[in-house]
Amino acid sequence: MIYKFKNHIPVIHESSFVHPLAAVTGNVIIGKDCYIGPGAAIRGDWGEIILEDGVNVQENCTVHMFPGKSITLKKGAHVGHGAVIHGANLGRNCLIGMNSVIMDDAEIGNESIIGAMAFVKAETKISKRSLVVGNPAKIIKEVSDDMIAWKTAGTKLYQRLPSDCHEGLEEVEPLREIEENRPQQENFYQTLQEMKKQN
Repeated sequence: MIYKFKNHIPVIHESSFVHPLAAVTGNVIIGKDCYIGPGAAIRGDWGEIILEDGVNVQENCTVHMFPGKSITLKKGAHVGHGAVIHGANLGRNCLIGMNSVIMDDAEIGNESIIGAMAFVKAETKISKRSLVVGNPAKIIKEVSDDMIAWKTAGTKLYQRLPSDCHEGLEEVEPLREIEENRPQQENFYQTLQEMKKQN
């Protein structure tokens, strides 16, 4: 659902995928290979929202701000299920954990990881490669090379998902019984712990 608001029509690169149950409104610019999940609301009614290439905003996320602001989710930013970004800027290749809240004028540094359910207060500045948890959120350590490699691999899956959705997502009637020879899904991603064990 893409909405013009006053004089602003969203700009969405053709390689990106916005789920039909998401809402993108007004002054929003979405770059290449971005994924916007069902239930996400990206509201550029009061200000400008820029999603650089390869950003994903997953199911039931909200991106909004106070009037007159411009915010950017930089290349490869990864916004987990249910997170709220309100007037904050996200650094390159960062991870915002599920159901976390990032408040106005906060700055999340490049390659930082914000833990699930964290609350980042307004005007907080998070330095690059910081691991942040809690309410209120606090930096607990530096993000390791293993952690950022794991995060980057996960984001690459979301950067491939738009083309998969363009090619293979379709509305259908449900089956009433499990069919014989039901296709098996491929296991193509490891948890961070599994990756560490393998290395």
